[in-house]
Amino acid sequence: MKKVLVTGGAGYIGSVLVGDLLAKGYEVTVLDNFLYQENSLALHYANPYLDVINCDVRNTSKLESVINDFDWVIPLAAIVGAPACSRDETAAESINVDSALHLIRTASPRTRIVMPTTNSAYGTTEAGTITTEKSELKPISTYAQHKVKVENELMKRGNATSFRLATVFGMSPRMRLDLLVNDLVYRALRDKSVVLFESHFIRNFIHVRDVSKAICHAMENWDLFSNEIFNVGLTSANISKMELCLRIQKQLPGFVITEAELSRDPDQRNYWVSNEKIENTGFSCDFDLDRGIAELVKGLPNLRNSRFGNV
Repeated sequence: MKKVLVTGGAGYIGSVLVGDLLAKGYEVTVLDNFLYQENSLALHYANPYLDVINCDVRNTSKLESVINDFDWVIPLAAIVGAPACSRDETAAESINVDSALHLIRTASPRTRIVMPTTNSAYGTTEAGTITTEKSELKPISTYAQHKVKVENELMKRGNATSFRLATVFGMSPRMRLDLLVNDLVYRALRDKSVVLFESHFIRNFIHVRDVSKAICHAMENWDLFSNEIFNVGLTSANISKMELCLRIQKQLPGFVITEAELSRDPDQRNYWVSNEKIENTGFSCDFDLDRGIAELVKGLPNLRNSRFGNV
């Protein structure tokens, strides 16, 4: 049985991925500090092939003591997104760069690493151009710069692949409302309106379950993925922010959209991304944007601010 270490495995992507890996017969260890008091792995604790280490990924001695027990490492532990990194730059540097580089350098050469990075590193591209894995990286935010730095070291190491993820959406056991699709659907449900800035900016999207599917696909087809970089997104979801709002409005007709340049994207993400490279390996997404929006419309009204208490 193959053994997998998932750092940050209780998080938004990890809590979906862990279930998929267990279902496929992997022995899974999650290393997570449960920063947000997640209960996202509760469904899986009865599974004898799940182990959980409650530990910060920056605990280098603990990481060093366990990492070479694994055939695979999926490093998901991170301070995610430009705003979160700006709030605590020291933590972002220590988690997103220092701990990630330590993991890369500590893991045995035989250990295979699937590392999610970000396609926000592309910044803004010229209108009409298609962004591929060979396109110039122009990271603006600290978060994007961190991911580029780590990806460079990862690819020097070898026996690894980097997934430049599109903006993720969809319901997860550890839900996030700061991601664009999730946020806009939540606003449409709660506020019935949104003030949209940079409405013409185009970016790519992918459902959280399809991210998990892509990671599993890479693990099952390693000869195609080792030492390669892939854009990972939904090709049919290269759309502008305004187009996204209009898609939401089709399912929530009372949603009012107003345009005003009150803010700006810290990453200046404006690009049309090609996912042809990973599609040529046989990968395809299961969730299109409309299906994901419908899922959010169903799931988000059931979220509450209180946690775990009955009173």
